[in-house]
Amino acid sequence: MFGSLGVPELLIIFAIILVVFGAGKLPQLGKGLGEGISNFRDGLKGRDDKKAATLEEKKNV
Repeated sequence: MFGSLGVPELLIIFAIILVVFGAGKLPQLGKGLGEGISNFRDGLKGRDDKKAATLEEKKNV
């Protein structure tokens, strides 16, 4: 998943993020990232639904 990154490298990256953002901000960052991904997926599904509806309307006309 992370290519050639091993556990020690991931721990170092996590430690740097912890120092930069602080322990209090990490849950907020995770929540924001999760909401962003969720909104992105919903947006893609909405586009697919709109395309399908448009195609069905064209077939019915």
